[in-house]
Amino acid sequence: MSTADVFGIHADLWEIVYRTAIIYAAIVIGMRLTGRRQLGQMTPFDLVLGLLIANAVQNAMVGPDTTIFGGVVAAGTLLVLNRGLEIASDRLPLLRHAIEGKPILLVNDGVFIPDHVRAAGLSDDLIMQAIREHGFERLDQVRMAVLEIDGTVSIVPAGSATVRTRDRLRAVRRGTL
Repeated sequence: MSTADVFGIHADLWEIVYRTAIIYAAIVIGMRLTGRRQLGQMTPFDLVLGLLIANAVQNAMVGPDTTIFGGVVAAGTLLVLNRGLEIASDRLPLLRHAIEGKPILLVNDGVFIPDHVRAAGLSDDLIMQAIREHGFERLDQVRMAVLEIDGTVSIVPAGSATVRTRDRLRAVRRGTL
Protein backbone atom coordinates (compact mmCIF):
# COMPACT_ATOMS: atom_id res chain seq x y z
CA MET A 1 0.00 0.00 0.00
CA SER A 2 1.49 3.33 -1.02
CA THR A 3 1.49 6.60 0.89
CA ALA A 4 -1.03 7.99 -1.62
CA ASP A 5 -3.40 5.12 -0.77
CA VAL A 6 -3.24 5.97 2.95
CA PHE A 7 -3.19 9.77 2.91
CA GLY A 8 -4.83 10.54 -0.44
CA ILE A 9 -8.53 10.73 -1.11
CA HIS A 10 -10.44 8.27 -3.26
CA ALA A 11 -13.95 9.73 -3.10
CA ASP A 12 -15.32 13.12 -4.00
CA LEU A 13 -14.74 15.45 -1.04
CA TRP A 14 -18.29 16.82 -1.18
CA GLU A 15 -19.69 13.29 -1.30
CA ILE A 16 -18.07 12.56 2.07
CA VAL A 17 -19.41 15.85 3.47
CA TYR A 18 -23.03 15.31 2.38
CA ARG A 19 -23.02 11.61 3.33
CA THR A 20 -21.74 12.54 6.79
CA ALA A 21 -24.32 15.33 7.14
CA ILE A 22 -27.15 12.94 6.30
CA ILE A 23 -25.90 10.36 8.80
CA TYR A 24 -25.48 13.05 11.47
CA ALA A 25 -29.06 14.26 10.98
CA ALA A 26 -30.39 10.70 11.08
CA ILE A 27 -28.54 9.91 14.32
CA VAL A 28 -29.63 13.17 16.00
CA ILE A 29 -33.25 12.53 15.05
CA GLY A 30 -32.99 8.89 16.12
CA MET A 31 -31.52 9.79 19.50
CA ARG A 32 -34.23 12.40 20.03
CA LEU A 33 -36.97 9.93 19.17
CA THR A 34 -35.62 7.28 21.54
CA GLY A 35 -35.88 9.63 24.52
CA ARG A 36 -33.61 11.64 26.69
CA ARG A 37 -32.76 8.99 29.25
CA GLN A 38 -29.73 8.06 27.14
CA LEU A 39 -28.37 11.59 27.46
CA GLY A 40 -28.14 11.72 31.24
CA GLN A 41 -28.08 8.10 32.34
CA MET A 42 -25.98 6.08 29.95
CA THR A 43 -26.08 2.36 30.65
CA PRO A 44 -23.61 -0.23 29.34
CA PHE A 45 -26.24 -1.12 26.71
CA ASP A 46 -26.33 2.51 25.55
CA LEU A 47 -22.54 2.51 25.21
CA VAL A 48 -22.63 -0.69 23.16
CA LEU A 49 -25.40 0.78 21.01
CA GLY A 50 -23.35 3.92 20.40
CA LEU A 51 -20.29 1.90 19.39
CA LEU A 52 -22.32 -0.31 17.07
CA ILE A 53 -24.01 2.66 15.46
CA ALA A 54 -20.61 4.29 14.89
CA ASN A 55 -19.33 1.13 13.24
CA ALA A 56 -22.51 0.69 11.19
CA VAL A 57 -22.53 4.20 9.74
CA GLN A 58 -18.80 4.61 9.09
CA ASN A 59 -18.98 3.20 5.57
CA ALA A 60 -22.12 5.17 4.83
CA MET A 61 -20.25 8.39 5.64
CA VAL A 62 -17.02 7.89 3.72
CA GLY A 63 -18.20 5.45 1.04
CA PRO A 64 -15.34 3.65 -0.64
CA ASP A 65 -12.75 6.04 0.80
CA THR A 66 -10.64 4.41 3.51
CA THR A 67 -7.89 7.03 3.61
CA ILE A 68 -6.83 9.07 6.60
CA PHE A 69 -7.88 12.25 4.80
CA GLY A 70 -11.36 10.83 4.15
CA GLY A 71 -11.73 10.04 7.86
CA VAL A 72 -10.50 13.51 8.81
CA VAL A 73 -13.02 15.10 6.41
CA ALA A 74 -15.86 13.02 7.93
CA ALA A 75 -14.78 13.85 11.51
CA GLY A 76 -14.40 17.53 10.66
CA THR A 77 -17.86 17.55 9.10
CA LEU A 78 -19.33 16.01 12.26
CA LEU A 79 -17.62 18.60 14.45
CA VAL A 80 -18.79 21.50 12.26
CA LEU A 81 -22.37 20.17 12.13
CA ASN A 82 -22.44 19.66 15.89
CA ARG A 83 -21.15 23.17 16.58
CA GLY A 84 -23.58 24.61 14.02
CA LEU A 85 -26.48 22.82 15.68
CA GLU A 86 -25.41 24.18 19.09
CA ILE A 87 -25.26 27.75 17.75
CA ALA A 88 -28.60 27.42 15.93
CA SER A 89 -30.34 25.93 18.96
CA ASP A 90 -29.01 28.76 21.15
CA ARG A 91 -30.48 31.34 18.79
CA LEU A 92 -33.73 29.56 17.85
CA PRO A 93 -35.83 28.48 20.85
CA LEU A 94 -38.15 26.37 18.68
CA LEU A 95 -35.20 24.37 17.37
CA ARG A 96 -33.81 24.00 20.90
CA HIS A 97 -37.13 22.62 22.17
CA ALA A 98 -37.39 20.27 19.18
CA ILE A 99 -33.92 18.88 19.82
CA GLU A 100 -33.70 18.98 23.61
CA GLY A 101 -37.37 18.65 24.52
CA LYS A 102 -38.96 20.08 27.65
CA PRO A 103 -38.83 18.97 31.29
CA ILE A 104 -41.43 16.32 32.21
CA LEU A 105 -43.20 16.30 35.56
CA LEU A 106 -43.07 12.71 36.84
CA VAL A 107 -44.32 13.09 40.41
CA ASN A 108 -46.69 15.76 41.72
CA ASP A 109 -47.48 16.03 45.45
CA GLY A 110 -46.21 12.52 46.17
CA VAL A 111 -48.14 10.83 43.35
CA PHE A 112 -46.75 9.37 40.12
CA ILE A 113 -48.17 10.77 36.89
CA PRO A 114 -48.41 7.50 34.93
CA ASP A 115 -48.86 9.04 31.47
CA HIS A 116 -45.80 11.25 31.95
CA VAL A 117 -43.72 8.39 33.36
CA ARG A 118 -44.65 6.21 30.37
CA ALA A 119 -44.02 9.04 27.87
CA ALA A 120 -40.56 9.57 29.38
CA GLY A 121 -39.74 5.88 28.89
CA LEU A 122 -39.10 5.39 32.59
CA SER A 123 -40.52 3.10 35.26
CA ASP A 124 -41.76 3.81 38.76
CA ASP A 125 -38.78 1.81 40.05
CA LEU A 126 -36.26 4.04 38.26
CA ILE A 127 -37.94 7.16 39.63
CA MET A 128 -37.93 5.68 43.14
CA GLN A 129 -34.21 4.99 42.70
CA ALA A 130 -33.65 8.67 41.84
CA ILE A 131 -35.75 9.69 44.86
CA ARG A 132 -33.65 7.49 47.16
CA GLU A 133 -30.45 8.87 45.61
CA HIS A 134 -31.66 12.32 46.66
CA GLY A 135 -32.03 11.10 50.26
CA PHE A 136 -35.77 10.43 50.47
CA GLU A 137 -37.26 7.13 51.56
CA ARG A 138 -40.88 7.48 50.51
CA LEU A 139 -42.82 8.98 47.64
CA ASP A 140 -44.92 11.13 49.98
CA GLN A 141 -41.73 13.03 50.91
CA VAL A 142 -41.54 14.36 47.36
CA ARG A 143 -43.48 17.38 46.18
CA MET A 144 -42.18 17.15 42.60
CA ALA A 145 -39.89 14.95 40.56
CA VAL A 146 -38.98 16.32 37.14
CA LEU A 147 -37.11 14.68 34.29
CA GLU A 148 -34.89 17.50 33.09
CA ILE A 149 -33.81 18.02 29.50
CA ASP A 150 -30.35 16.63 30.25
CA GLY A 151 -31.82 13.32 31.44
CA THR A 152 -31.37 13.91 35.17
CA VAL A 153 -34.22 13.76 37.67
CA SER A 154 -34.67 16.80 39.92
CA ILE A 155 -36.46 16.35 43.22
CA VAL A 156 -38.31 19.04 45.18
CA PRO A 157 -39.05 17.93 48.76
CA ALA A 158 -42.57 18.06 50.15
CA GLY A 159 -43.16 21.18 52.21
CA SER A 160 -40.53 23.27 50.44
CA ALA A 161 -41.38 26.72 49.18
CA THR A 162 -41.39 27.51 45.49
CA VAL A 163 -39.02 30.29 44.51
CA ARG A 164 -39.67 32.00 41.21
CA THR A 165 -37.04 33.98 39.36
CA ARG A 166 -37.71 36.83 36.99
CA ASP A 167 -34.85 36.03 34.66
CA ARG A 168 -34.69 33.08 32.35
CA LEU A 169 -31.63 30.99 32.90
CA ARG A 170 -29.58 29.83 29.94
CA ALA A 171 -27.57 26.68 30.17
CA VAL A 172 -23.83 27.03 30.09
CA ARG A 173 -22.39 24.93 27.30
CA ARG A 174 -19.06 23.18 27.44
CA GLY A 175 -16.22 25.39 26.37
CA THR A 176 -17.97 28.69 27.08
CA LEU A 177 -16.31 29.37 30.43
